[in-house]
Amino acid sequence: MSYKRLIPCIFIAAGKAVKWFDDHTVIAEDAVELAKRYSDSGADELLVFDLSVYANEHDEAIDVMKRMNRVIRIPMVAGGNVKRQEDVKKILYAGSKRAILNFSKQDSIKLIEDAAKRFGKEKLAVSLNDFDSLFKHQHVIQEYCSEIIFMHRLDLNSVANITNIPCVVVTDTMEREELFKILKSSGVRGLSGQFISQPDMDFNQFKEQCEQREIRMTSFESMIEFSEFKTNEQGLIPVIVQHYKTQEVLMLAYMNKEAFNNTIKTGRMTYYSRSRQSLWVKGETSGHFQYVKSLTIDCDNDTLLAKVDQVGAACHTGNPTCFFQHIAGNDFDETNPLRVFESVYQVIADRKEHPKEGSYTNYLFEKGIDKILKKIGEEATEVVIAAKNPNAEEIKYELSDFLYHAMVLMVLKGVTWDDIVMELADR
Repeated sequence: MSYKRLIPCIFIAAGKAVKWFDDHTVIAEDAVELAKRYSDSGADELLVFDLSVYANEHDEAIDVMKRMNRVIRIPMVAGGNVKRQEDVKKILYAGSKRAILNFSKQDSIKLIEDAAKRFGKEKLAVSLNDFDSLFKHQHVIQEYCSEIIFMHRLDLNSVANITNIPCVVVTDTMEREELFKILKSSGVRGLSGQFISQPDMDFNQFKEQCEQREIRMTSFESMIEFSEFKTNEQGLIPVIVQHYKTQEVLMLAYMNKEAFNNTIKTGRMTYYSRSRQSLWVKGETSGHFQYVKSLTIDCDNDTLLAKVDQVGAACHTGNPTCFFQHIAGNDFDETNPLRVFESVYQVIADRKEHPKEGSYTNYLFEKGIDKILKKIGEEATEVVIAAKNPNAEEIKYELSDFLYHAMVLMVLKGVTWDDIVMELADR
């Protein structure tokens, strides 16, 4: 049996999270906060459905998805009110791993081929309400999508005979035994619906109940068993921990088999403390969790490299990294572009929150958006003029001015470098 995932769903109506497709009882005024709660509580992915009818409501739902994507650390798959390729693009650009096409609507069936050619089949999922739809459109689904989302309970074991595409089941049942039965079905990779989407859902507890019934639950799936690692005499393997964005080395720790399996299962870095002789989840007491982005092993199978999304500081001293004490060699300037941009951005953000007398940045914030936009326009013109000059130094100077003023605008509007990088990556 393959590994299974718990995937809560959020239905957005008028910018709020509601209970179900046909029940718009509000369960959370702030859908973004609910998404973050799911992410922080052990959910493996997130399904988001836009229940809007009108264009302005659809744009509002897309904005909610964008804000969700900024605060969650799990993949998001989203759909709803998709009528044309532009809607698919909006959902993908909002940070969704896949866009869902509803095959109960004829327009989606017509749209999927062109959407797959433009965005790739791995970016598309299909939602189905019944087995007949799968049987009728199986060739189209097989060729143009990478996930099926069933919005109904049916003979799921029969699904595996029709297609090998992984499916997620969205069900309204609250019966645990029925949920366990669904998860045991060979074609099912994930479970969603009303039970899984309870705002106070304890995902880890339910995963333990699944494990007791021999249903394998995980956030990731290891390609290599721990028994294949070369460990020391204590059964430990060293783990080098690196920030996935800046590539900065954060710390060194150790894992035993239990710590490794818990890391794979939860998506949070778990280590074995040699001094305390016990497991510890990084951030369990401080809140400075490390969320797994990738795990790789070296050529000798004796050292792991973990790339993580680090919350707060990695070091117990409060330093961003444990490697902050300089011993030998010449100091050097950090030239990682993203680190430089983020550092300047943080200085600008700090000025906004903690004004400093005489600060030009604070002067811009005090004058407001019209002044900031005027300066951006002026600096853009300076870049154009400098580009006509054969001296490359001048254009470097003017581009730096332009980027600084652009970052002031970013801080004012709440746009981060993460947002920009993700937007570029999606394109």
